[in-house]
Amino acid sequence: MALACAALAPAGMAQDGRPGREELETDRDSFTFAPATAGLDTSVLEMSYSFIDNRIGPESHSVPELLVRRGITRKIEARLGVNYEAGGPGTVSGSEFGGEDLVAEEESRILYGTKVETSEQEGWLPRSAAIVQGYTPVAGPSTRSSLVVGEAFGWRFRNGWEWNTAMRYGTGFEAGDSFNQWAPSTVVKVPVGKRWNVHAEYFGILSSQKEVPLDVQYGSFGGHVLATENLEIGLRVGWGLNDTSPAFFSNVGAGLRY
Repeated sequence: MALACAALAPAGMAQDGRPGREELETDRDSFTFAPATAGLDTSVLEMSYSFIDNRIGPESHSVPELLVRRGITRKIEARLGVNYEAGGPGTVSGSEFGGEDLVAEEESRILYGTKVETSEQEGWLPRSAAIVQGYTPVAGPSTRSSLVVGEAFGWRFRNGWEWNTAMRYGTGFEAGDSFNQWAPSTVVKVPVGKRWNVHAEYFGILSSQKEVPLDVQYGSFGGHVLATENLEIGLRVGWGLNDTSPAFFSNVGAGLRY
């Protein structure tokens, strides 16, 4: 146990294993959101574009997936965002999980909420954070707001590797049918040099109390580069793991800390 704990990085250690300012961590880098907040008096601006190749129905487009995270205290951040979706149903952006299953429609909605750090990494105690987010349509056929709550936790190791896992719950509805949505996910991130990072991830979106059950599961790979200490640029690609999932998706985006 002592040897295993020694492999874990203490709180405040950067990706390369050295003490210092925390590495920029965006929520858009993977479907699993980061178990960390923006930081006191710090803002993180995130934007991305997602393409989904649905097996049945039209392809999906989602842009700009804009999210602004503002640190209110060291452990609490406020979140505000906006997005536009067109085409078939589905999402591969964690910040866009929840809401209505739209088919061949267009919709814009705003996101608002908070993230709270719930623990810091200490030995095998993981660092963790909880989110509470609301979504309200501002254009399109839907008029119903939705709610998402979730928790992410994970460990960073002295070699820079990171393993994060999250679970989200969201309200959903389709043609008057209200149901529950669940989104489990887990990701392993590996640094490559001082600026590059690659990852492998599993995530799914499942439903309960839905007339036609939702069962979407992905395996994906991605990576990002820190162009500067405060600018991250990343790409993710993934494939559906069952016949009810889209065949392929891609997501490209950036995050800026200021």
